[in-house]
Amino acid sequence: MKRKLTLTAATLSALLAFGPAMAADEFNVVSGLTAAGAPLGVHGVDVVSLIEYNKEQAGSAKFTTVHDGVSYYFTSAKHQKSFEANPSKYIPQNGGFCTYGVSVGKKFDGDPSFASVVDGKLYVFLNEDIYNLYLKDQAGTIHKAEENWKKIQHTAAKDL
Repeated sequence: MKRKLTLTAATLSALLAFGPAMAADEFNVVSGLTAAGAPLGVHGVDVVSLIEYNKEQAGSAKFTTVHDGVSYYFTSAKHQKSFEANPSKYIPQNGGFCTYGVSVGKKFDGDPSFASVVDGKLYVFLNEDIYNLYLKDQAGTIHKAEENWKKIQHTAAKDL
C-alpha cells in the first residue's frame, strides 16, 4: 500500500509540475527544457532586438526570462529588463507560430530569420517562400491570422 501511495504521489507531482507543458501547444517552442525549466521560444533570438532594431541576434541563457511557461533569451540585462517591464510588447503574435500558417488555420514553426514588425508587433514566418507570400498581402494575412488564432490557439498543431 505504501508503494502505491508513493507512486500516486510521484505521478501527481509530475502532473502538477509539467501541467502547463502538457496543454495544447499555444506557444511555438523548441523541444526540451532550458536551465530555467521551460522550453525555449523564438529559437533563442532576442525579441527586443527584433522589435526595437529589426536585428536578429541570438540571446544568451545568461539573460533568461520565463513568461507564460516559455523561456526567452536576451543579449543583455537591459533587453531582459525591457521585456520584463512589458512582455506583451515583445512576445511574437500567434504564439510564435508562422503568421501565414495561422492565417490558413495551421501552426507551423515561426523562424525569426523571417520576421516582420508591423505596428510594433512581431510576426514570424516558416521560411523565405512563405515570407514572400505574406509580403504580397501583409494586412490581409495579419487579419486572417488574428481571426484564426482565436479559433486554433488552444488546439494542438498535430490536430489542425
